[in-house]
Amino acid sequence: MSPHRAQRKIPVVLVVEDNPPDARLIDELLRSGPLPKTVHVVGSGDEAMSFLHRNGSFPDAPRPQLVILDLNLPGCDGRDVLSEIKNDPQLRGIPVVILTTSVAPTDVQNAYELHANAYVVKPVGLDAFANLILALEEFWLAKVQLPG
Repeated sequence: MSPHRAQRKIPVVLVVEDNPPDARLIDELLRSGPLPKTVHVVGSGDEAMSFLHRNGSFPDAPRPQLVILDLNLPGCDGRDVLSEIKNDPQLRGIPVVILTTSVAPTDVQNAYELHANAYVVKPVGLDAFANLILALEEFWLAKVQLPG
């Protein structure tokens, strides 16, 4: 290994998705993708915050290097989760990719005002969805230098 290239540790991805079929699909696509990674899936904003703060049933949760976040979640919704992550000095460096069905301009604007790192609309069709998840993996886990 070149002395100028740091050894990359296996990244942890937290997927926050309340739709079980979408959650399973994202999880399967990430796990079967070409890059090594650890994937954790939670189904609500409250669970996401417990995971990130290592509370409740997540006392040993690893710090994710990437969060893939749906906007419309039960309880603490994706906007609240995004805001809490980006306002917490311990968490704000974690990239957050919004992955949602919403094409509403106000949702896009609001997400970027809350410092989302990307806003992506879920495509229709399995092939398009798979291609999107692989593109996210390639960009965020292979191209971008992630913190910690």
